Amino acid sequence: MFGDMMNMMGKLKETQQKVEDTKKRLDTVLVDESSNDGKLKITLTANRSIKSIEIDDALMQDKEELDDYLILTLNKAIEKATKINEAELAAVAKQGMPNIPGMDLFK
Repeated sequence: MFGDMMNMMGKLKETQQKVEDTKKRLDTVLVDESSNDGKLKITLTANRSIKSIEIDDALMQDKEELDDYLILTLNKAIEKATKINEAELAAVAKQGMPNIPGMDLFK
């Protein structure tokens, strides 16, 4: 029993390291999103850190329109990045989980 516990602890540490490595890697995964008409383009990492924003000059004339574009496009980009982030981290966590019947946390 003690050996099993030590094995599980080792596996847990290994999984924690894999999660940290995955988080670092997600800083290099870029997610691009643009408005439907292409007037606004946003790039962020899968960890939801904004890398760039390109704004068409036409949007600079109308603050309210720019605000709307930013909100809509940023929300779409964040949603995409979140899905990638959660899927990658769940996959790593699932690999490291012991097979305990009834504990299907990451299905």
